[in-house]
Amino acid sequence: MLYKLLKIYVRLAIHLFCHSIDVDKKWLLQTKGPLLIAANHPNSFLDAILFDILFDIPITSLARGDAFKNKRIFKVLRSLKMLPVYRIREGAENLNTNYDTFDSCIELFKQSEGVLIFSEGLCVNEWHLRPLKKGTARLAFKAWDASVPLKVLPAGINYSSFRKYGKKVIIHFGDLIEAGNFEGVITDGEKNVQFNNILKERLQPLVYEIDPADKEELNKRFGFTTPIKKYLLAMPALLGALLHAPIYWFAKAIFHLFFSDTDHHDSMMLGILLLTYPFYVLLFCYLCCKTAMPWALVLLPFTAWAYVKYEVRKG
Repeated sequence: MLYKLLKIYVRLAIHLFCHSIDVDKKWLLQTKGPLLIAANHPNSFLDAILFDILFDIPITSLARGDAFKNKRIFKVLRSLKMLPVYRIREGAENLNTNYDTFDSCIELFKQSEGVLIFSEGLCVNEWHLRPLKKGTARLAFKAWDASVPLKVLPAGINYSSFRKYGKKVIIHFGDLIEAGNFEGVITDGEKNVQFNNILKERLQPLVYEIDPADKEELNKRFGFTTPIKKYLLAMPALLGALLHAPIYWFAKAIFHLFFSDTDHHDSMMLGILLLTYPFYVLLFCYLCCKTAMPWALVLLPFTAWAYVKYEVRKG
């Protein structure tokens, strides 16, 4: 129930955080399970949030195992459809837990649900596809060996910025990978190598390769807001900036106090804003007189939307 309610809320609220979310091959968002989404991983759990709210079927995300150490947090994360995957750096003694996670994924596939795996195995804020790990191949073959008709969907997610409010997101999907692609391959090692070769071949064109200093290429890839739209949105955008300055700088302060040494700026800022924004709106309405309260409920979200739509933030 918590997952379903949050999915509805985030689907609405994300438009107050992102300038736009452009998806090619939109019909793939209605793909039925069993489905394994194999994606790059440039922007922490914001990547998982976006894929989750875009797809119709429930999507369970595989996340770094050290976030699940606390038993209470484990229960919360599990209720939000997240499962732990441990890397060697998080303790060799935890690696056996990955077998349990893969078994849970197989059960989800049998229920025609989806699983999101970040095939690079590591999050780095960059416009670049890093070497692929073997986890995606191992999970896919485990499903196929269990006679699950799994489809693997390569997905490239690209951001105009990793630290600016009002970013543009572009998602590209590649051709599906299915069990029939590997007929005649014998050993597990050969299967994993061939799978990663095919996945890289289909994933590479979906992920932008951009030097952070190349502003011209950034602008070319992520476009701009038309002058007419900027003219129409200028005043409500300015008002939105003024009205939302307190909550934005509050979220910034919380981030710098607790999370400034991570690559999770966008994800943590979104999380803080999602949690606090309803209370901010209620406080704003309370401070308005009763006759103005209905207008206040509309004014705050509208001006926030106008602000993020005013201009694409890049770099």
